[in-house]
Amino acid sequence: MAQRRFDLLAFDWDGTLFDSTVAITRSIQQAVLDVGGQRPSDEQAAYVIGMALGPALAHAAPDVPREKHTELSNRYRYHYLKLQAQVTLFAGIEPLLGELRSRGHYLAVATGKSRVGLNSALQQAQLGALFDATRTADETAGKPNPLMLHELMAELDVPAERVLMIGDTTHDLLMARNAGCASVGVAYGAHDAAMFAQCPPLFTAQTVAQLRDWLCNHG
Repeated sequence: MAQRRFDLLAFDWDGTLFDSTVAITRSIQQAVLDVGGQRPSDEQAAYVIGMALGPALAHAAPDVPREKHTELSNRYRYHYLKLQAQVTLFAGIEPLLGELRSRGHYLAVATGKSRVGLNSALQQAQLGALFDATRTADETAGKPNPLMLHELMAELDVPAERVLMIGDTTHDLLMARNAGCASVGVAYGAHDAAMFAQCPPLFTAQTVAQLRDWLCNHG
């Protein structure tokens, strides 16, 4: 392995570590239909993955009136919970995280999920012990606001130039840029990698294997 360039590796959760893009997309679409809105396309629903839930649903369903947003959120949670047990880590993620820990990196999660949602997912994946710190959108601010990265840097005492954000959406990459951090994109999640051009990452991994190789040689 090359000499370590980054001390803190901050990972997005959905679409980066957890293969949940389809489950989230379908849950958003069904929730919108449940409250009488027009079903968003797959692309429209996937675009908001990574954002805080409230703003994400409002963006995906602009025709749903504000007074129905609480019901919309509740219907999303209902549908996602029915699918969550079928969602798993991407193949290769668990050994990758263990390898990065053995190399001496701090590992963190910066996610648009709620604290309750992330804790449930961490328990399901049995990964909680691998992470040094985690932040969720409902306890800080949603992406691309840099607050959750700033809080992780402060908690672990790591300067921005030693932090790398890894995510599958432009929301992740913009958050990294806003925080003064470098980023790596993954092309196997919610956003098409062509969208990354607006905030170019250091590297775009097409697979978990490519992500592992890049992190071990350049991270």
